[in-house]
Amino acid sequence: MIKFFRFLFVLTVIAAIAGSAFVALTLYYFGRDLPAYKQLANYQPPIMTRVYAGDGRLLAEYATQRRLFVPIRAIPKRVIDAFLAAEDKDFYSEPGIDPLRILRAAFTDIGRLLRHERPEGASTITQQVAKNMLLNNQVTIARKIREILLALRINRALSKNRILELYLNQIYLGSGAYGVAEAALTYFDESLDGLTLSQAAILAGLPKAPSLFSPKLHPRAARARRDWVLARMVADGFVSPQEAAKAKAQPIKTRPREAAEVVSAPYFAEEVRRELVARYGEKTVYEGGLSVRTSLDPRLERAADSALRNGLIAYDRVHGGWRGAIAHIRPGDDWAHPLARVPVPAVAKNAGWRIALVLQTGPQGAAIGFADDEKGEIPFSEMRWARRWHPDGTLGPAPQSAADVVKPGDVVMVAPLASSARAKAGPSLFTLCQVPAVSGAIVAMDPHTGRVLALSGGFSFAISQFDRATQAMRQTGSAIKPFVYLTALDHGFTPSTLVLDAPLSIDQGPDLPPWTPTDYESTYRGPTPLSIGLEDSLNTLTARVARIVGLDAIAHTIERFGILRHMPREYSFVLGAGDTTPLRLTAAYAMLDNGGKRVTPTLIDRIQDRNGATIFRADERACDGCNGVRWKGQAPPAIPDERERIANPLSVFQVISMMRGVVERGTGTAVRALGRPVAGKTGTTNHFRDAWFLGFTPDLVAGVYVGYDDPRSLGHGEAGGVLAAPIFRNFMMKALKGTPARAFPTPPGIELYRVDPMTGLPPAPGEPATYEPFKPGTDPNTNRHFALDWTPGEAAPGEAAPGEAAPGEAAPGEAAPGEASPVAAPVAEGVAAPPQAPQSGTGGLY
Repeated sequence: MIKFFRFLFVLTVIAAIAGSAFVALTLYYFGRDLPAYKQLANYQPPIMTRVYAGDGRLLAEYATQRRLFVPIRAIPKRVIDAFLAAEDKDFYSEPGIDPLRILRAAFTDIGRLLRHERPEGASTITQQVAKNMLLNNQVTIARKIREILLALRINRALSKNRILELYLNQIYLGSGAYGVAEAALTYFDESLDGLTLSQAAILAGLPKAPSLFSPKLHPRAARARRDWVLARMVADGFVSPQEAAKAKAQPIKTRPREAAEVVSAPYFAEEVRRELVARYGEKTVYEGGLSVRTSLDPRLERAADSALRNGLIAYDRVHGGWRGAIAHIRPGDDWAHPLARVPVPAVAKNAGWRIALVLQTGPQGAAIGFADDEKGEIPFSEMRWARRWHPDGTLGPAPQSAADVVKPGDVVMVAPLASSARAKAGPSLFTLCQVPAVSGAIVAMDPHTGRVLALSGGFSFAISQFDRATQAMRQTGSAIKPFVYLTALDHGFTPSTLVLDAPLSIDQGPDLPPWTPTDYESTYRGPTPLSIGLEDSLNTLTARVARIVGLDAIAHTIERFGILRHMPREYSFVLGAGDTTPLRLTAAYAMLDNGGKRVTPTLIDRIQDRNGATIFRADERACDGCNGVRWKGQAPPAIPDERERIANPLSVFQVISMMRGVVERGTGTAVRALGRPVAGKTGTTNHFRDAWFLGFTPDLVAGVYVGYDDPRSLGHGEAGGVLAAPIFRNFMMKALKGTPARAFPTPPGIELYRVDPMTGLPPAPGEPATYEPFKPGTDPNTNRHFALDWTPGEAAPGEAAPGEAAPGEAAPGEAAPGEASPVAAPVAEGVAAPPQAPQSGTGGLY
């Protein structure tokens, strides 16, 4: 007997040792490469980044998971109690696992596995945190062992409140909602504080099967699950039977989340997203919970979108032709149902268009129907533009009736006519619509700060995400000329300086043909004031100015204003052969508008991290009196102006005056209807491939570009003043509505003189006159200003001779860049030029 007990004891010891060894080996095997659970102490769940317009309204959201993080101290007790009752009533007392639940589930799962059913879980809240945040959802024994080991370690490393906080913010609760705060908004449009006991119990019942127990999809199952949770809360002492009974009596009701007012500016938002990703990376943008305040002005953005779309549509109706219906269905008595199945193009939704079925055509137009059985009519007057487009790019004859455009069964896009154009009685009237083949861009900026107030990079973001405002590199055409003339004014020219407008051929060097610019009208005016050269965009005159001043000086100006990073020293570039983006060119005009101070275009004003700390500000100037100050009527704090001056303000003001002439008398007269001081410049490239208009008032600058994505002619005569200027005008009319007109501020030192705009001379009595700005000592009453010729073999004016300073650099005793130099010196009428000015042997005009 003693031997038996001794054997039994030895056997027990051996079994215990073997069991301990097995457990130790198991713990070692599964615990050797466990995830770094201690990182959960500082873990921050992924939350969405929100981007706001300048007025605080939502612009965009970026996230991989829709989640609102709420600290445990801000989660109501009834919500916590509901989840504890449903998931883990002993959470605060257990060591991270519940051995009894695990054993009970193990025996139960044996039978389930034999029946080929999915095993039941026995996971505590701590185990669920380990599984959801550090492991995966594989149903294996190895994963379960790792989950248990991690739960034990997490329980030792973190406080219970921290574990529960991670769980309630991380768990998926269906309908795309992660965490209890997002789920409360998704299902009930309530904050956590506003949840009833019934609603809290519904949410607590979701983790087991979010889809099966969804109150949206399966209200009966959700009711049963809610009642079970309430019963558990009574059993665990969280609520009284009376409270539970009252909660059970409430119906299962969901309320759609009230949509936040979202500003529509997709091109602007995408540019902001790209900048955020470049700055912080995609993970931070989509999971970091950034709060981004942008410079977008929604009112200006609506005006920009409308002006650009309407301008592109107007051009397309003249040159684009009718490219046909978007679909065709067999007409019949039951036409509404087939029409309802036709996919609605995204562009139609964004533009406020509708799709309609042509029911019949007649002399007066076409009868149409909509999927909701509404009827309408397209008058033939709204279809006259629809000349048939042919694949070779040609257009057919003008339609003579609606039948020449559409036929019954055609599915077309339409837009309601303005109420003033509708008939007093009868069907609603619509206009025929199609997406223009041409595209374009518009940018609006604050010239003093560089803040981008509106940006539209095409007709529809739904069609093309290519942003023509920031990504399209297109030739500037004559829109570059203000910077050529600014360089000339910095080198002694005045607005009245006479420059010869005559045929010109410039030698470009060995093995290169001579460069011979021509003007649009192929006529020449002889000696012409510099201001007229800009107003009428004269190419040969501009090329002559460039030859006098020198390519280096002009290139330095263009590069200084950021239009081109490097301008090749080729004469074609002074007439706009260089490529740039509408945003960069608009920014350059902004620097003219503000008097010649550098600004950088910015779309983002400020970025805050998930904790509210500011991590980026576009305006980094110090302001000691800006924070924590209660306003009591005192003057606002003075903020230093740290903008770099890049141009002589007197020369800039002279260019602005000349650009006002472009609007008043020159190529940009379409803008004159604004009826206030506006400066601007048109731009058109060779063969009418690109059309530009850029302009500004003292406090707002805008740039418009129109062209095909695959560059081709817009049509003969479709210049910047015809295509782009009306878009600019229509935008500015809405943007400036209700604002007082303001004159451009005159910098100290400028002297205004009345001159004949056609000759640059003091006006004769009764002759038309305008005021032109002059620098001190250059007034037209006592001086005549000529751009003088030069003799071959001498240094060209504006170019360095051997041993002299290079253009743009001050030689000893000469003016610094940006100040007047004697290249085109004032010359008293009938008196020889000063010795500094190079002259030819003939002394003729250049």
